[in-house]
Amino acid sequence: MDKYRKLKPEDAQRLKAWWATLDEHRGDRAQLRRASQPDDILMTPAFSQFLQSMPGYWGVAPGRQGISISDAAFVAAVLARVKKTEEKNSFARTMALPKEPGGKAVMSELRFQQLQKSRSPEEFFTRICRALALAEGKANIASLADDCLHWLYEFRYGPASKPLDRLMVRWASDYYHTFKD
Repeated sequence: MDKYRKLKPEDAQRLKAWWATLDEHRGDRAQLRRASQPDDILMTPAFSQFLQSMPGYWGVAPGRQGISISDAAFVAAVLARVKKTEEKNSFARTMALPKEPGGKAVMSELRFQQLQKSRSPEEFFTRICRALALAEGKANIASLADDCLHWLYEFRYGPASKPLDRLMVRWASDYYHTFKD
């Protein structure tokens, strides 16, 4: 298996810029949020706008080099659920932070483990959307998009041979390091 490629800085910038425009286009945000699964948004004008905002290698046909159209839809559907950006923490760290000082983590250990062990893209989508709801829509746009793409990559091709290159290991490290602090 090839090593997972992280989002390019240009991708992260464009994702953040696109996400910021959703405040001006609330109808697009609503259309994307109504999706019960990412494929529901493939034929929507809001998704078309998303693809136009991204570099040309986003939304390619299966078998072509780049980010597939279904993976792009997944990212757009998830990011539409973000209400507030959290730039300083990764997605997994945000899930371990307490809701209020001295309180419990945004996401319990059990739910976090269930998210990590999702068995299908549909199950992962449902659980990642629930995680965002628990965090009251707060997430790091670039980290969340990259993590979704990484999870989809590992689902299709299997985890990396080196444990430190696996999403589950990185998430656990971020979550438990923050959780115990």
